[in-house]
Amino acid sequence: MTTTTFARPTELPEDILDWLPEQGHWSEEQYLWVSGNTNHLVEFTDGYLETLPWPTDHHQAISSDLFAALRLHMTQIGGKAYFAPLRLRIRPRKFREPDILLVRDANDPRRSNKFWTGADLVVEIVSPDRPERDLVEKRGDYAEGGIPEYWIVNPETQTITVLRLDGDAYVEHGVFGRGEMATSALLSGFSVSVDATLDAD
Repeated sequence: MTTTTFARPTELPEDILDWLPEQGHWSEEQYLWVSGNTNHLVEFTDGYLETLPWPTDHHQAISSDLFAALRLHMTQIGGKAYFAPLRLRIRPRKFREPDILLVRDANDPRRSNKFWTGADLVVEIVSPDRPERDLVEKRGDYAEGGIPEYWIVNPETQTITVLRLDGDAYVEHGVFGRGEMATSALLSGFSVSVDATLDAD
């Protein structure tokens, strides 16, 4: 697994910092504690932490625009949509922080206050620091977690890729470019303009 070194939160007392474990030795409970006591987005896999890059203005504009559309649709059908930070547990000892996640039923038992244990759809906006995180690694992660649909917004290629779960792996529902409407396989009637999403400000 590829990880980056976790930058220990400097706002914590020095004596507490000395107690933090080395990479590969974190427990799920320690991850939940530290991710709740730092201002960084932190993901976790089998004892390893990875801090995510700070979102840019453009990233947040895209996220806000797409979230608004999804939230409106969820309101209409009785679901819930949220944006990061909100931890998603893929399985024991693996957590991700999707840019957007939703469930079609607001009473879905996978929702809990500390973290969700599943979702119906997740969205990631590709980060330029390490695109393979969203394009390859999280594709496998969200399939492992049984997430029915995964949207990848890629400002570099100017596309929105919509993946649907087929068995234990994703297949392409569509790769939508400029001038097209990105549609959902899961959410009947939901679509967004690729141009409007990528050009959000």
